Formats: sequence, C-alpha cells, structure tokens
Amino acid sequence: MQEKKQDQWASKLGFILSSAGAAIGLGAIWKFPYMTGMNGGGAFFLLFIAFTVIIGLPILIAEFIIGRGAQKEAVTAYKVLSPKSNWSFIGKWGVAGAFLLMSFYCVVGGWVLTYSVLSIPGLIIKEGADYPALFETITGSPLITLIGFALFLLINVVVVSFGIKDGIEKSSKILMPLLFIFFIILVIRSLTFEGAMEGLRFFLQPDFSKLNASNVLYALGQSFFSLAVGISVMVTYSSYLRKDVSLPMSAASVSVMNIFVSLLAGLAIFPVVFAFGLEPAEGPGLLFIVLPEAFAQMPFGEVFLSLFLLLFLFAVLTSSFSMLEIITSAFTENKNRSRKKVAALAGILVFIAGIPAALSSSNLADFKIFGLTVFDASDFLVSNIMLPGGCLFIAIFIGYKMEHAVMQKEFSYGNHLSPSVYKVWFQLMRWLVPVTIIVVFLGSLGLF
Repeated sequence: MQEKKQDQWASKLGFILSSAGAAIGLGAIWKFPYMTGMNGGGAFFLLFIAFTVIIGLPILIAEFIIGRGAQKEAVTAYKVLSPKSNWSFIGKWGVAGAFLLMSFYCVVGGWVLTYSVLSIPGLIIKEGADYPALFETITGSPLITLIGFALFLLINVVVVSFGIKDGIEKSSKILMPLLFIFFIILVIRSLTFEGAMEGLRFFLQPDFSKLNASNVLYALGQSFFSLAVGISVMVTYSSYLRKDVSLPMSAASVSVMNIFVSLLAGLAIFPVVFAFGLEPAEGPGLLFIVLPEAFAQMPFGEVFLSLFLLLFLFAVLTSSFSMLEIITSAFTENKNRSRKKVAALAGILVFIAGIPAALSSSNLADFKIFGLTVFDASDFLVSNIMLPGGCLFIAIFIGYKMEHAVMQKEFSYGNHLSPSVYKVWFQLMRWLVPVTIIVVFLGSLGLF
C-alpha cells in the first residue's frame, strides 16, 4: 500500500470543482465558441458532446485511476505502478506539455486580465470605438503584453504555492460557483435580444450537411483540449484524493460540468452575435473583438462585458493553476524542497519561455517556424501532438500494462457500479480510445 500523501483534498466537492476548473478554461469558453462557429454550429456541438462522453470521459477516469492508484504525482505515479520500466516517460511528457502549454496559455491569460482591468472603469466600450484596433493595440504592445503575462503568472504562483487545501481548493470553491452565476446572468441577458432565436437555431439545431471529415476531427480534438486530458494534470490532482470517493462518478461530474459550461458559452455568445448581425465564424477574435462590439449595443453593455471577462478570467486561472501544480508537484514530491520556492522558480522559467510567444504579435511577428508564429507553433505542438500523444500513451498503459487488480479496485472504491461497467470502460480504453486517437492524430497532421 502506498504511503498516504501529506497534502489531500479536504472534500469531494473541492476535488470535483478543482478538477472541473482544470478542464474549463480557454478550451470551453474561448476555443469552443469560435470552433463551433467555424465548424457547423449545432452539428459540431452534438459531435463534441458525443466524443466527450465516449472518448474523453474514459481517458479522464484512466488518469484519475493512475493518480489515486499510485498516490503520487504524474512522473512518480508510473514508476510506482510499473516499476523497473520506462513508463514514467508519460509523466515527463505531461510535465513538458504543461510547461509548454503554460508558456502561451498565460499569454492569453494576460490578455484577459488586461481586458478585465480596462473594462471595470469602462475603458473598452466607447462611442465610435474600433475593437479590432484595440485588440491589435493590446496584443501588439510588448509592454502591455508582458506586464499582463507577468501579473497573470504571479497570481498562479501565489495560489499554487499555498498547496491543495489552502490554495487551489479554496480558490476553486469560490471561483467555480461564481463562474456559473456570471454565465447564467449573461445567458438570460443574451436571450432577451430580438433575433436571438436565430443564434439558438445555429447553435442547437444540427445541420449535418455542413460537416466534413475535418469538422469531425476538430470536434474530437476539442473534447481532448477542453477536458485537459493527455498531460497527466488529472493524474496529479487525483493523487491527492481519498479512497472513499468514486472516480467514475467524479469524472462524470467533471465531464458534465465541462459540457454544461460549453453549452452556456454558446447560449451566451451566439444569440448576441446573430442578434446584431455579426459573424459567428470570426475565429479566435470572437471573444476579444466581436463581443465588445455586441455588448456596446446593449443597455449597460460595459457592465455585462465586465461580468463576462471576469468569469473568463476565473476559468482561465483555474485551468492554469492545474498546469503549474503538475510542474510544482513533480519537483517537490519526495524531495526536501519548498513548494513556494519551486512554484516561484517554475513561474519565472515559464515567463522566460513564454516571452517569444508573448511577442509574436509585436517584435517577433515576422519570425516564423514552419510558417507559424512562435505562439501558433506552440499551440500546434501542444494541441495536435502532445495532447493526443499523451492520451494515446495513457490508453496503451491502461489497456496493456497496468495491473487489472489495481484498476478494478480504484474503479470500484466509493460506488456500487456493476462490474460490467468496469468491463465496458476497460474495453473502450483498450480498443476504441487508442484507435480513435490515432485517427485524430494523423488527421491533425494532414496525413489523410
């Protein structure tokens, strides 16, 4: 039996909210709406739900089982479960992926922080404002971008340095409920506009004639990104969990929350976009350019824009907490090192590594890697190689390496599910999940 970890979640609710926070961030609120707008609306949303349940949920359960089964962080977990083997490379892959993801994720977090600060005194919505120009000014200013990046990282370092109960769990218990409250307010407001029903039809009424092979692959890839699976974040989080908590039910709760927030994002955004005749396929600028334009045409628009930006900031922070936690825990586990010092050092290294991505819209705009800016190249590497690759490795480890007895016990603790449920999950992990991931991986590289 593994030694009990000194730091644990204080409650099941804290674990679920923190895990949901790790999954809900740029994927669910920023990336999901513009991917839906560019890839067929309701049909894309329906496929996203199906892939999240059939593929993403089993992988999430697998990461939970690995983490709690070993009671160790990502790198050490695989050493414990498969001693005298090299499977710990999956954990190292995850730490490297989390580090690279943070290096550009926190740049976007800095943008959100900047917009949030500007929106509070009403400096965004103005008569005759040019919102594309404002976005270009913010992202194109090295000083503004780097200050936002640094402040966003500082918030992460402070929270993670306090550990699980005193840092991540306490903040998630406050931030996650606020996220849902803010979103519901925005959804109610957006549905009151004339023409909002057209946006609802676009988002909720599937039109499969708009789909092609690449749309299907994007929907599957979005399910990976939005659940934060593939970089062993959830392995680290579940390693702090007690044995009386049901892993399948916890994973189901996180997946349902993720789908629910994605639904709320669509309900908050698309009715507004269609009500004011804006373009749903705006791309990554949907949040920063289209929404300020839409909110500017509302009564009390600045107030509602501020609410939306604050909720988005909360979601991005809870996700980035998880990425910094996997890095910090990897270098403090079984070592006489201060969590605060390791978190601070990790933050400094992430900032240094993220400077090229932060300057991709300004000083380094002309510097390309295979035709991509540093920011876009980092995003491509994480989204199209590291996440699906990590998921594939985890599926192979579960399906062909980890001991059945350990998996079955971890799957069964804290619930009364039929043994047949475990058998179905295991077969999904052994066959359907890896085959599907290979298809996504090859498709994302344009190999078919």
